[in-house]
Amino acid sequence: MSRENISDEIIIESDIELDESDVVAPDNGPFEEMGYPSVEVSEENQEAAEVLKSDALNAICEDQLVEAKDHLTRAIMLNPKSALLFASRAICFVKLKKPNAAIRDADAALQMNPHLARGYKARGMARAMLGLWEEAAIDLNVASKLDFDEETYMMLKKVEPNANKTKDHRQKYEQLHRENELRKLELERQSIQRVAEATRVLPDGQVIEINDGMDLQAKLSAANTTSRLAIIYFKATWCGACCYMDQIYKTFAEKYPKILFLTVDIHELPNIARGWSITSIPTFFFFKEGNVVDWVTSTDKHELEMKILHNVVS
Repeated sequence: MSRENISDEIIIESDIELDESDVVAPDNGPFEEMGYPSVEVSEENQEAAEVLKSDALNAICEDQLVEAKDHLTRAIMLNPKSALLFASRAICFVKLKKPNAAIRDADAALQMNPHLARGYKARGMARAMLGLWEEAAIDLNVASKLDFDEETYMMLKKVEPNANKTKDHRQKYEQLHRENELRKLELERQSIQRVAEATRVLPDGQVIEINDGMDLQAKLSAANTTSRLAIIYFKATWCGACCYMDQIYKTFAEKYPKILFLTVDIHELPNIARGWSITSIPTFFFFKEGNVVDWVTSTDKHELEMKILHNVVS
């Protein structure tokens, strides 16, 4: 199964079938020496490195891969400026099934010579061994264009089906990710708009008189949208205790402007009063996050304020 990185998500074991018969476990070092590219290379060292490279090729022909790798390492230490030596050792590492070591050498070779076909070939083959199909196909395509050979062509033909499948798979998930992000942005925009609209109908520091049941529901919904505590004060104009509490309620509205202070006249809106089972007044209901969280029937200013403070912070 393929492993694809999609933005901040990791998709593991995708739903595509791939030919992974040649995939190997990654090698994690220790890696061979790389030499010091900044040193001056004498003609004597260059010649000695060429001899070692020739010995390495002979060892590869005899399938003595470790010996070949050692010859090439000694050659690199003598001439660390040779892109061809690094590319040759990268090919050797591919044969030894050490893809990370091969990629490390191929990168070094291509840094010295960006047009070295053998560097792209080695890196493409190594990436295929790690299941990096799209990257492998890109490298092998470049290698074929720079210097066509049968081995590169056959490897490319083997890699391309996997590369195409993973590309399609990745693009599908990238599209899904983009769509999800757009949906999130739209939901955020709608939420911001709802809060803005709700805020407009909830003036700060004022007592709002409810006109009907729909008006009450709209105000409570707006309070919920803006995460504000709402207080519903059930009263009547003929109630002497209510006349006393009216001014206190107005004072609290001015003192706590981010709380929604509502009033319902039970004489004018008896259906609402029945719906809330009002049996005595003045009665105050505390509404928060879509639920009644507290209530009190009282004419005690201090008791009412304690209820307000308790329900604001709870």
